[in-house]
Amino acid sequence: MWPYYETEDWSVLPPELNRRFNPAFNMASIKQAINEAVERVSTVRMPAPTRLRDLIRQIRAARTAAEERTVVNKECAYIRSTFREEDSVWRCRNIAKLLYIHMLGYPAHFGQLECLKLIASPRFTDKRIGYLGAMLLLDERQDVHLLITNCLKNDLNSSTQFVIGLALCTLGAIASPEMARDLAAEVERLMKSPNAYIRKKAALCAFRIIRRVPELMEMFLPATRSLLTEKNHGVLITGVTLITEMCENSIDTLNHFKKIVPNLVRILKNLILAGYSPEHDVSGVSDPFLQVKILRLLRILGRNDVDASEAMNDILAQVATNTETSKNVGNTILYETVLSIMDIKSESGLRVLAVNILGRFLLNNDKNIRYVALNTLLKTVYVDTSAVQRHRSTILECLKDPDVSIRRRAMELSFALVNTNNIRTMMKELLLFLERADPEFKAQCSSNIVLSAEKFAPNQRWHLETLFKVLVAAGNYVRDDVVACTIQLISEAQTSKQNYAVCALWHALERDTADKQPLAQVATWCIGEYGDLLLYGTPSEDVETPVNLTEDEVIDVYQRLLWSPQNSVVTKQYTLLSLMKLSTRFQQGNEKIRQIIDTFGSNLHIELQQRGVEFSHLFRKYEHLRPALLERMPPMETAKPQANGIIGLANGEPEVEDEKSIILDNSPSAAPADSSALLDLLGSSDLDAETPTTIINNTNTNIDSSPVINNNDLLDLLGGLDLSSPVSAPLPISQVQPAPQIFSPTNTANFLVDGLLNSSPVQNEIPNLVAFDKLGLKIVFKLERPPDTPDLLVINMVAQNVGSVQLTEFLFQAAVPKTFQLQMLSPSSTVIPPLGQVTQVLKVTNINKASLRMRLRISYTGESGPVLEQAEVNNFPPLAWQ
Repeated sequence: MWPYYETEDWSVLPPELNRRFNPAFNMASIKQAINEAVERVSTVRMPAPTRLRDLIRQIRAARTAAEERTVVNKECAYIRSTFREEDSVWRCRNIAKLLYIHMLGYPAHFGQLECLKLIASPRFTDKRIGYLGAMLLLDERQDVHLLITNCLKNDLNSSTQFVIGLALCTLGAIASPEMARDLAAEVERLMKSPNAYIRKKAALCAFRIIRRVPELMEMFLPATRSLLTEKNHGVLITGVTLITEMCENSIDTLNHFKKIVPNLVRILKNLILAGYSPEHDVSGVSDPFLQVKILRLLRILGRNDVDASEAMNDILAQVATNTETSKNVGNTILYETVLSIMDIKSESGLRVLAVNILGRFLLNNDKNIRYVALNTLLKTVYVDTSAVQRHRSTILECLKDPDVSIRRRAMELSFALVNTNNIRTMMKELLLFLERADPEFKAQCSSNIVLSAEKFAPNQRWHLETLFKVLVAAGNYVRDDVVACTIQLISEAQTSKQNYAVCALWHALERDTADKQPLAQVATWCIGEYGDLLLYGTPSEDVETPVNLTEDEVIDVYQRLLWSPQNSVVTKQYTLLSLMKLSTRFQQGNEKIRQIIDTFGSNLHIELQQRGVEFSHLFRKYEHLRPALLERMPPMETAKPQANGIIGLANGEPEVEDEKSIILDNSPSAAPADSSALLDLLGSSDLDAETPTTIINNTNTNIDSSPVINNNDLLDLLGGLDLSSPVSAPLPISQVQPAPQIFSPTNTANFLVDGLLNSSPVQNEIPNLVAFDKLGLKIVFKLERPPDTPDLLVINMVAQNVGSVQLTEFLFQAAVPKTFQLQMLSPSSTVIPPLGQVTQVLKVTNINKASLRMRLRISYTGESGPVLEQAEVNNFPPLAWQ
């Protein structure tokens, strides 16, 4: 442009300048005109930004993640440049593209201020994109969040209903407690607006505000009550939703709204009897969404209230009988009706009707409906077992369903239905299921079959047969508790039943047991104890195939088991000990047994080597002691485990918390002196051992494996435990539950010794301690001090579920200061049924006699989802260390 200023020939200027300027103009005027022209030309030539659909098309066309990032980064750079240039023409389009980029997971925080500029715009389209961006890009952690309050207040007073709706939606989505308090009065005013659209949006916004700031609930009560008189279904459903939220959060509000039960019944009745309405009809059902919301609110209002339940019994029966079941919409209403019937104080006939509806759901072809029915029946079975028993055959058919989730729920429900009358039929079906079940089911199914058989077995012979079938069907998936229960049952059986057991187990042992290690362990133990009955006993009438054996044939089978590389070390330990016992049961063949034992004196595995060396000495130096040491063990007198998990109340037999853990054996055979001597002999090796860490997690570990240490959990638990602060005074004796004179089982690594250890009379004179009592879960510590180990405190933790909802995935963790040593044994179960309990043993070693403090972490899954609680116990009774 500058050459134009150096010439006197005005004809060379551009036409637009030639028309406007003449020689009378000075140089400043010419420069200004040229700059305006250049700016106008550059503005016209500036390309428009990419449209949103074109950006989406480019991103979808990217073949790799790198190409996608390149497209997104290029577009974000362009959007940043337009923001710096204060380009207001394309701001709306750029924010829309930025929101799409944010949805893909890329950072888009740099567009927050531009959203506020769009919100302040008078144009509705700009406000819509601005509020949408504010809901996605802003939250209360951002400082920009505070700048939007004035814009929201201005738009809440707008004359346009859609602008008010945008402001209410945004307030409900991103409201902080401070913003909610500032604008709650505006929302309450809009709930009384004559416009139904605004009332609906205001009620939803109030719902979100109450969730954030519950103390503002009282402000909205009058306006909420008036929403139930609306004829507009949109306002009605939001009003019912708001009342439901209020009733769930406040007992006083729940009692206040119990007066509206007749109004809700009338609205629900009108929906059922109303004719066809195109506006609200869904698959032939009038407004199913509103019906479901009302049924849910009725369930909350009628819970534990006889009068309210009686007022809604008739309408629930009408809904259950008049709802169309051919469509999924009708099944949804029926499902909510069933939940309401089972949750309120309804009549018995109405409960039977609800269970029958669930039974019809089990026959539905839709997998989701069958799963929902099984899940609901599993909760309902504790309320009305007899009604659920009528659908037992249908539930057993679900065990054959191809869907794994349905099979799991059907298995749990089947065990909940087991009782004395149907034990034979149910066990037959469940054993068939165990044989063809997936590996993930075998461990849980086998343990539950053992618990059910132990609780409801018609006779001892049937009990033994069932346990043997479990060992065969489950194979290596059998848990250790099944092996222990089977051995205990055989030891307590009569001689004729022991003869049957040893013969039946011998037939099983002759076959390949590589995939049935627990079966081999039980069989070798039984043959080692009762080998004389196998060879020289009178044939039992119960045995189908008589056994005709020689000692050499038995030893050959044992030799095959010991030398097989497929057998586990634990199985070889059982087999080696059993073979040693057979040396006193057999009349000859000891030389061959001794040779096999000697070969293990140089075994690579230290446990087998130790056994081989010790057993070899019994053949030589201590030959005179071998018959006495290896004589037949007496029957194991131990407490039978309670049916934890899904068994228990399901059978209509309420669990009563027994103050006696073990019933004393007052027979002459129980010699206190011998038991005390055995405690003195074995106590030092187990109870006085130093643990390397402060806490040991309650994970299931084998005998030979070391427990898993979780340092993160330990740090979390000890985080708030001030080791230098003084200990608060313990509770007075009047506030501590008195402890009865009980015997508590000592859980050792060897279940063969447990019976002897548990029968020793150890007095417990320390008061019980309530460590935790919250949300329906009560944890009690029963304390005792073994007389032979003064530094040890044994804490028998009893977790009681005092509620009506089953608690699953229960995990109890504890931590103590470094001056103590804590060992946690495995819990009896991870599932606490309603009114049931779970037990766990904790051993605390206190060498310095200091006051004990303990931090607890309790986690479980309840009706409302996962729960995590922490507590500190520092009021242990002084008797615990005196």
